[in-house]
This record gives sequence, C-alpha cells and structure tokens, in this order.
Amino acid sequence: MTVRRSTLNLPRQQHRNQVRGFAVVWTGISLLMGAAAFIAIYGGTGILVNNRPALTPASIAAVPLVAQAATSEPTLGAIASLTPLAQETDPANAAALVALQVTATPVPVQPGSVTALPSRAPQSAVTATGAAAIATVAATAAVPAPGAVLAFDLGIQVQPPPDRSASTHEVWLDMVAKQLKLNWVKHQIRWRDLETTKGKIDFGITDLILPEAQKFGVKVLLSIVTAPDWAREKGIAITADRQGPPADPQDYVNFVTTLVKKYPGAISAIEVWNEMNLDREWDSPKGLKPDQYVALLKATRDAVKAIDPKILIVSGALSPVGVSNPPKYYDDFVYMDLLIKAGMLNNADCVGAHHNGYNIGPTVTAEAAPRDPKSRTASFRGPFDNVNHSWSFNSTLSGYASRVKAAGSALKLCITEFGWPSMDGILLNGKKAPAPNGFGFAADNTLANQADYIDQAIDVMTNWGFVQLAFIWNLNYGAQSGWNPKGDNTPYSILGPNFQPRPVWNKIADRNFRGKAGQ
Repeated sequence: MTVRRSTLNLPRQQHRNQVRGFAVVWTGISLLMGAAAFIAIYGGTGILVNNRPALTPASIAAVPLVAQAATSEPTLGAIASLTPLAQETDPANAAALVALQVTATPVPVQPGSVTALPSRAPQSAVTATGAAAIATVAATAAVPAPGAVLAFDLGIQVQPPPDRSASTHEVWLDMVAKQLKLNWVKHQIRWRDLETTKGKIDFGITDLILPEAQKFGVKVLLSIVTAPDWAREKGIAITADRQGPPADPQDYVNFVTTLVKKYPGAISAIEVWNEMNLDREWDSPKGLKPDQYVALLKATRDAVKAIDPKILIVSGALSPVGVSNPPKYYDDFVYMDLLIKAGMLNNADCVGAHHNGYNIGPTVTAEAAPRDPKSRTASFRGPFDNVNHSWSFNSTLSGYASRVKAAGSALKLCITEFGWPSMDGILLNGKKAPAPNGFGFAADNTLANQADYIDQAIDVMTNWGFVQLAFIWNLNYGAQSGWNPKGDNTPYSILGPNFQPRPVWNKIADRNFRGKAGQ
C-alpha cells in the first residue's frame, strides 16, 4: 500500500494514503439529530474490552470529525495490476540494475509455521455496559515500562487528536497500553508542518505525544518525513501532494536532533523518511537516487547515535509496487538492491518495510494465490490475475529478508505498517459503503478475514525470526474522520464505527505483549 500522510498537526496519513483535509461535517438537520442520538446513547454507555473501559465518550465527543478525501490517483498497487511487468526502461540504469539483481531465494518458512498456525482460544465478545456512564483515564495509574527487549515486538499506528487534546490522546494511549497490551506506538512527524520557518519549530504535537507516551510506559517510533518548502532543492515545483528531500541533509539532521535533545529518553526509534522509491515521496531534480537517500540516512544516524546510542534507526520503508516505471517509481525489490549497493545496511539498525494487505492472507505467497477462475469470487483481481510479489505479505517481506541476508547482513526488518482493510460495518446511506478509490480489495475482506489475517501475520513474523518490530495500521484514523467511507485509512482502523472495537481487537489483546516484555 502506498504511503499515508500523517495528520499529526492537521495533516494526512495510505500503504495507503491519508487524511488530506479537515472540514466540519455536522451540517443539516439529519446529522444534528444523529449527533443528538449519539450523545444520548453513548453518554450512558461505556465500552468494555477485557473488562476495561475502552473509551471515554466525553473525551471522544470532543474530537473534531475530520473529513477524509478520496484518493485522487490510483494506488501503485492498482497500477501494478494494470501495467505489464517490464524491465528497466531507462538505458542509463538498465545495465546497473541487471548487475544488481540479487538471485537470492525467499527466506523459507519453517514447515508447519504457516500452514499449521497455532490454534487460539475462542475470543470473548466485545460488550457494552450501561453502568458507569463515563470513565476517565487515570493518568496516575502508572503502567510499568517494558522491562525486556523481545525477539519480536508489536505496536500500532496512532493518530493524535487534531485539536491536540491531552485527555483524548490519553484515551488512545490507554487503549494501546492497557487494553491492547502493546509496548509500542508509531507516529508520523511531518517536518514540513512543524518547521515552516527555518529554526522556528512548533513543538505542540511532540509536546503532546512524547511525554504522554512516557506516562503510559509506551515506546515511540517516529517516522520523520517531508522537507519544508524553505529546505527543498531548487528546480522543483513545490505542491502539497508531492514531498521531497532537503537540499542540505544537515537541515533534516538539525530538526531530528532537536527533538532527540528536547525529549531525552522519550524516542525509542526513528524511521528516516518513507517510501522513497516513489517520486511523489522523494521528488528531487536528481531523480530517485539511492545514494542521495543513504547520505541522508547516514548523516541522521551518526548525529542521533552521538546523542543517544540506544535509539533504533530504521531505514525508510519502501512502497511494494512490484514494477518499475522510472522516473516515477521503482519496483521495491529493485530499489532495495540499489539501496543495499549504496550502503544502506551499514547505516541503519533495522530495515524498514511496509505491507498493508490486499485480499489474500499472510500465509499465501504470490505464486500460491488461486488461479482457477471458477473458484475465485473476489472483486479485486490483482493477486489472482497477475503473479507479483507486491500483492503478498509473505513474498514481499521474505524477499526483503533474502536480500539483506544475501548481502551478508544480520539486520532484521521493522515493519512500520501492516494490516488488512475491511468495509464491513462502514455504511453509506444505510448500506455497506463501496471501498475507497484504489482500495477495492477492502470490499473483499470480512471482519473475520481482517482478524484472522492480522492474527496469522503476528504468528508468521514471530516464527520467521527476521522481523524485529511490526506496527499494525491503524488504531483510530476511522474514529477521527467520523468513519468517512471515502477515506482510505478508515477500513484499516481496528476501532470500528460507533467506537466499537473490531473482532481483531481481542486477538491482539490476548497475546499480551506487555506481559511478555515485563518478564
């Protein structure tokens, strides 16, 4: 899935694209009546997950509903389904790409670890109660900080409230730490929005998310992206929908190290950029040049490690496109080879990766997706009509790992976005809403599929042994957009309409990663 832009301080965040605009949606008598009904129902109701109050309706009611715009262009996954898999067409790069092609085979999965996944106990239902109308999050109820580094650990992407409400953000962190029992959260920081004038940084959003995470004993990965206009290279037409690197990497380094110094011990990991195999994320007059990215990565790593050696430096995750069309985008396998050639593995602690699911599960390789037309009912045809690693969680991630291993490196993967979307329960005019533009596969997945696929993916990643960290996409984007059916983040949210946790919720909570880390 393509990149999602964070809305950390009124921005975006798409495997694959994001909340792009904010508009007041409470208009019209019918919506006012709906709001009144909501207040009447949820004012006297608390949602319980594993017998904990899951939400504070009063806090949630204060969250502005953010209208998500439909994706304006097809996702690169959709492009891959329509574009023949072609060889590199740029003569200047063709020979180099052929020479760099890694002939490694996918990392094998141990027999039984995928096909015979561990059975799990029946999940208790998520229930609502009419007792204790409104529960407040007790900031003083300290959660022990994780006491051990796990071989594999799990987190989730959280969207902070656009109005920067501390009480609302505490609700989200309560859900992460106490209810889902996770040790990590991921936030995307859009440098462009925080330092609009060189040297003048708006710390409002970081003042919210970092101290609050420490209060709840949750580790934070910051994905830091998008250069401000003043820092961009010359020769680029700067637009809101195209992001790019700074002309001088030191400007990015200065911003990152300012955060590290201001919040000592609060940042556990930093992802340096995001999906730089796409020109709309790395819009540079130099093109999609891996050595330019690695120079930024190295400068950042060296500076951060000089301040706090414990911070994990994650290379920017690539977008799994599976086809090259330079200068617009590169096949992620090809671009991974180019990054490795440019020295990426010597300048990171973990290799960033994305896979935000289509309509096959994590145990299915690209080659194993069913081909018999009579047995296929999916409306989204990509994985079934076009054999390509990009459709498959399994093939994409094992393909990355094989390349890292073939290069002689022991680095593991950090999956900074993964998940499966479902349109079930998301309504438009009283009926199941169509999937957002470019995300047709979300209509093929049921809520049971979403729950099972994420559950299985956790087992697969644990058993593989080459994944260090993974972040579910996402907790609450749907909630903070009013479950706008046109928003491509909405079907991925594990908190469903009317603040009801989706079935995957308890499957995550039952694993209790916080309990494991405390051992």
